[in-house]
Amino acid sequence: MSNDSQTPKSGKWRPQTMMVRGGTTRSEHGETSEALFLNSGFVYESPEEQSARMAGEKAGYIYSRYANPTVRMLEERLALMEGAEDCRATASGMAAIHTMLVAPVKPGDRIVAPRALFSSCVWILNNVMPKMGVEVTWVEGTTDLREWERALSKPCRFVLIETPSNPLLDAVDIRAVANLTHAAGGELIVDNVFASPILQRPIELGADWVVYSTTKHMDGQGRTLGGAILGKAKKIEDDLQQYYRHTGPSMSPFNAWVVLKGLETMGLRVRAMSDNARKIADRLAGNPQIAAVRYPGRSDHPHHNIHAAQMPDGGGSMLAFSIKGGKDAAYAALNRLGLIDISNNLGDAKSLITHPATTTHRSLSDAERAAIGLDGSWLRLSVGLEHPDDIAEDLEQALRG
Repeated sequence: MSNDSQTPKSGKWRPQTMMVRGGTTRSEHGETSEALFLNSGFVYESPEEQSARMAGEKAGYIYSRYANPTVRMLEERLALMEGAEDCRATASGMAAIHTMLVAPVKPGDRIVAPRALFSSCVWILNNVMPKMGVEVTWVEGTTDLREWERALSKPCRFVLIETPSNPLLDAVDIRAVANLTHAAGGELIVDNVFASPILQRPIELGADWVVYSTTKHMDGQGRTLGGAILGKAKKIEDDLQQYYRHTGPSMSPFNAWVVLKGLETMGLRVRAMSDNARKIADRLAGNPQIAAVRYPGRSDHPHHNIHAAQMPDGGGSMLAFSIKGGKDAAYAALNRLGLIDISNNLGDAKSLITHPATTTHRSLSDAERAAIGLDGSWLRLSVGLEHPDDIAEDLEQALRG
């Protein structure tokens, strides 16, 4: 790689520009698009150079499990966009969560989390953490600060939250929980995948770490798996780097290249999908077959005030709605859809819908689903880039039966 790295000549680039150019490093060939270094290893001029690189005494790439030029471009671009010091890209969003939780902890540590989490996160907290001697304390309500105060009245290592949460888009007051976490000696991890960095900036609100599934809005077109961990450079080096290097959760260069291209249009896509989702939510709210609609941008969302403060530029691409008649009616509506695809993915250019109780959150017990208000009547809709009237009309005909 050459040293032809793009940086602003004066001042600081705005987020829209960083999504297109941030972190770009050109080779000696001067390519316009980011170069794809689809290789596993790197060669050295001498054994002395190899030894120096392996010892960290000389800069340079060693092995793509450790670092890769294309992956590094993605990491630098994401860090610039997020306002973080550094980033590590991972093979999936859950690889990011797993690395973030497992790498730094030791027996006797404590993690605090709300019940409203993605089910794979709940599985890790329930099944992996206890084996490592880590205590997990659950907070029953995402917005009740008295519950957070009780849970954080003694020391903790980490607090893990999603806001908006999967699947019912609950809110957590990031700044308030960050303050309580820090007072307890802990660090706050925010899964920001539903909002994306376009609509919510957790680090600016006090978070220590932000994690993503790049599979979602960052790729945005259903092509690749990936994840990202963002935080302070020294914390990444001290707490994560050796685990990352030796256990191999790294992202492939090809996937990193695809996500880099996706980032160029993410701002346009997320804002357009958010506009569509608001229109769809408003139409569904007036439908007689609908029992309830959850959308962060609507004033009837029970946590609207928190969402509005943290996501002032839009409610995001995700909404959830409950159908009168329960699971049978929900399944019947799904089977009548003609445009919207049934899929458990999200953040795609295509509108996707799923039945969370039997898909994304099927691994939860009945009691755990009840604790977050999830029953068989709920559907989760990821609104895409189709015309909003076409999306709404497909939903309306499916609900009519």
